[in-house]
Parts: sequence; C-alpha cells; structure tokens
Amino acid sequence: MTSAQEPVGTGSEADLAGVEAEIGEAARESQAGDLSANPPSAAGRTMARNSAVMATGTVVSRVTGVMRDVAMTAALGFYLVSDAYSLGNSLPTIVYILVIGGALNAVFIPQLVRRMKEDADGGQAYADRLLTLVATGLLVLSVAAVAAAPWIVDLYTPENYPTNEFDLAVAFARLCLPQIFFYGLYAMLSQVLNSRGRFGAPMFAPIANNVIAIITFGLFIIIAGTSAAADGQLSNDQVLLLGIGTTLGVMLQAVILLPVLWRSGYGWRPRFDWRGAGLGKAGSLAAWTIGLVLVNQIAYIFITRMATQANVNASSADLVAAGLTTYQKAHLVFMLPHSVITVSIVTAMLPALSRIAHDGRLAQVGLDVSRTMRTVATLIVPVTAVLIVNGAAVAILLFGYGAATPAQAGLMGLIVSVFMLGLLPFTLFYVLLRGYYALEDTRTPFLLTIVFSVVLLGLAFPFFQWARDGGAQVAAIALAYSISYWIGFLLTWWVLARRLGSMDSAHTIGVLARLIVAGGLSAAVMFAMVRGLLIWEGSELDNVNRLALLGNVIASSVVGTGVYLLAAWVMRVHEVKDVLSLVGRMAGRTRRVGGQ
Repeated sequence: MTSAQEPVGTGSEADLAGVEAEIGEAARESQAGDLSANPPSAAGRTMARNSAVMATGTVVSRVTGVMRDVAMTAALGFYLVSDAYSLGNSLPTIVYILVIGGALNAVFIPQLVRRMKEDADGGQAYADRLLTLVATGLLVLSVAAVAAAPWIVDLYTPENYPTNEFDLAVAFARLCLPQIFFYGLYAMLSQVLNSRGRFGAPMFAPIANNVIAIITFGLFIIIAGTSAAADGQLSNDQVLLLGIGTTLGVMLQAVILLPVLWRSGYGWRPRFDWRGAGLGKAGSLAAWTIGLVLVNQIAYIFITRMATQANVNASSADLVAAGLTTYQKAHLVFMLPHSVITVSIVTAMLPALSRIAHDGRLAQVGLDVSRTMRTVATLIVPVTAVLIVNGAAVAILLFGYGAATPAQAGLMGLIVSVFMLGLLPFTLFYVLLRGYYALEDTRTPFLLTIVFSVVLLGLAFPFFQWARDGGAQVAAIALAYSISYWIGFLLTWWVLARRLGSMDSAHTIGVLARLIVAGGLSAAVMFAMVRGLLIWEGSELDNVNRLALLGNVIASSVVGTGVYLLAAWVMRVHEVKDVLSLVGRMAGRTRRVGGQ
C-alpha cells in the first residue's frame, strides 16, 4: 500500500507496507514524546525493546509476505488470469488510501495520539467518536466501491483488454473490495493499541493475513491444479475460493486485534456526536495529504494500464507472459531491502527528529537526516549490487514454480534488476521526507509528488512505446520509475537543504560517490563470477538446476559483499564500521526480544 508518508508507490502491489510504516511512525512519535517524562535509561530500554519488537514483526511479516506471493504465482503464474486477480486484489487498498487512508494515517492518527495524552479522559471520547466516524465512512465506501466495481476496473485497464479477463477482474474486485473496511479498521485499532504501549500485535497481525492467503492458494492448486491459469479459464467456484479466501485474511488481520484491545483496557463505545469534537479541524489539516495521494494514484492508473497492456501484447505475440503481476512482484522484491533495512534504521536513528525541529534547531535536523542517509546508503548499495547481478536467479528460486514457469520468473527477475537501479534514490528519498514531516510540512511533499509523477509518466510513455512487446515494455516502465526517483531524490535534497540551511551535503555526496564506486566494483566481480559459473542459458532455462543456481547466488553474493567492504575500507568510508556496529546492536535486541 502506498501511504501518504511513503515515497510515491506507483509500482508496488497493494499490500500492507504503507499501513505498517505509519504504525511504526505513530508509535515512534508516542515513544519520543514520553522520553522527557522518564529516566533516560528506562526510556532508552523501553524504546529499544519496542523498536526490536516492531523490527521483528516487520521481518516476519515480510518473510511470510514473500511466501504468500510465491504461493500466488505458483497458483496463477504471470498470465492474464493472474493480472486479473492482481488488479482485483489491488483495488481495495488503492481505493482505501485514495479516499480516506492518507488522511487517516497522516492527520487523524497524530490527532488521536495527542488527544489521548492531553484529554482528561485519556482521549476515550475522542477515540470513540473517531472510530465510529471512520468505521461508518469505511462501511459506506466499501458498499459503494462494490457497486462501482465495473467502472473502477475499467479505469485501470486498457481499451483492448480482453472481455474474459475484464469480467474476471470485476468478479475479483467485487469479492475483494470489502477489504476496504477491514484495512481501515486494522489501521485504527493499531493506533489505539500503540498509544497504549502495545506495539507487538499490530506488527504481527499481518502474518495471519499472509497465512490465510497461503492456505487459499494452496487449496486452489489442489483443486484446480497449475494449468488453470495458463488455460485462461477459471470456474465460478475457483474465483470464489480466491476472492473470499483473500478477503478473509484481511478480515482476520483486523479482527485479531480486538481481544488485544480489550485486554489493554480500552472498550469502544460507538458515538455519533461528531459535531464540535475537533474532528473537523483534523480533516482540514489533511488537504495537502489528500492531494498528494490523489496525484500518486492518478499516476498509478496510467502505470497499471500500461502494465496490463504489456501482457495483452505478450499474449497476442506468443511471448513469455509479463504484465501487471510481473511488475508488482518485481516491485515487491525491490521493496524488501527498503522495508527491512531503511525503515528499521530510521526507527532507530530518527525518533526525536520532530522534537528537534519543534525546538527550532533546523541545522541539527539537517545533520541528522544527512547522517541517516549515509548510514542507509552503506547497507543499501551492496544489496543493490547483489540484486542487479542476481535478480533473475533470485526470481527463479523464489517464483519459478507451479503455474509460473522459470522463464516467466527469470523475466521478472530481469525487471527486478532494472528496478534496483532506483533503490538508492528511492530509499534516500524516504529519509528526506522525514525531514519535511518533522517540520510539519505536507505542502512541499505534495508539490514534489507532482514533479515526480510528471517525470515518471513523461518517461514511461515513450519508453513503453519504444520497447518491443511484453517483458521489455514492463522493463521500460521500471526503468522510467528508477530514473524518476533519481531526479525526484536530487530535487528533494536540494529543496530541503535550502530550507534547513545546512545538511552537510558535501560530506554526504563524497560518501555516496565512494559507496557507488565500491558497489560498482562489487557488481563487476559478481557479474564475472556469474558468467563463469553460468548453469543456464536461453532454452535451457526450464531445466535449470535450482540447487546449483542457489549455490551460484550465495557464492557470488558473499564474494561481492567482501569486495564491497574492502573497497569501502580502502576509500575510507567510515560509515561502514558504524553501520556494522548498529546492525550488531539491533540484531542483539531482536534476539533478546525473541527469547522473552
């Protein structure tokens, strides 16, 4: 899911990444606000433990999320049928975040946390009213979206989309759009729990959703086999199984939080006396955030239409299937390093940024943001090098099963490699946005989003037309995405540096340049190894030896990482040592939490 406080996610599968990020953000703000009231040692221990809990939940959620997507591609492959399911299942979160999710996460949640601290009743009445208002709005929105499913699907599909796949996408959309209500309920319940110091359940609840989805796809394979998707025909029962099973997972993710909420001491009482309760003020603050999300989703409409068109073209030309599902799964792999590395480091290093900005110490804000950029880049660059070289192999190992052929997975992996060209600016853009939000500035991110979207579409359309049919067209969209983030990142950095007065930019540029050189040397060595150990090529792809392929990936990654560390040490990138120490401390905290 793309959240209002995330980088523009015009390529991600509509999942829970944005919601989970916002949960962590609100939780960190709550913790930061409590630091002044607690002894530093006690507060530090509490924050360390809560951060470790959230990091553990995020990692486990990501792992099971990958397993869910592996199960999905094993059941449906990358065919047109899979695109129909992917679109139908993406629409609930697209509609949710477009209409209410962005305002909920960026404005209503901080208001909720603040009222729970300041009101005499601990924010009980405000929380009751907000939960009632949001639940009512979500219910109405869900019903309206189900009724409008054909029009919504038509908006996201090209004019020549096959009738059978269009009807299938509408069927999936009608079964999945009720998820809108449960996504919103999950977000609200999570924030109430976080405000009461309960951080674990919201981070682990998505695992239940993933498990239900894995079971659903497993049942589909047992009942329909792996040839149904390739044939392009699904029975009504098969459609019902996939749609209802997917929605049940999202429902469980929200409902599982209710007993935890009751045990925390909060009992929700529906209240409809909304007038004069301060909810209108919160809504007025959401204008820029809503605008940001709207621009983001307009861009995503065009990206989706192009991706679905690519698979139509591939099917008509009898090429390897590659379309919306290929794009989404490639972006999933692209997002994993960011989700695990960047979000965790931001959690550890920028918990008090808003307080520093509130005190007027803008230069310190700039120094903290720059230091975090260098830290994140130190870890992101070697991962980028590994996946640029081994993207195809990793994709085959993860997704080349069942209905998904190794050729389809390998093509997806090549698109992962193209995406990885933009991972560094994507993740640094995420860090820079924290500087704007610390300043309580949502207008500038909105304007930057407009620039990014214009650049993205301005590149994607010609790239798409110049590429040949199928996978090359999907890769063209990914290339436009990567280039756009380089432009957006540099512009965002320049604007924020002018705003803060100083960001130690010269030092940061020098470190980034040396890290990129080290990453380039690492990639060159890995590429030479992969070519020397090549165990599949061209028509032999379907008969690939996966065990040998895994060994190839591990060997090249280990050597490549060693080359990267050596090169960074030779070029005196001191951040490498600091990052290794940070990773060791975070791993120790996570192990202690897991042992409790």
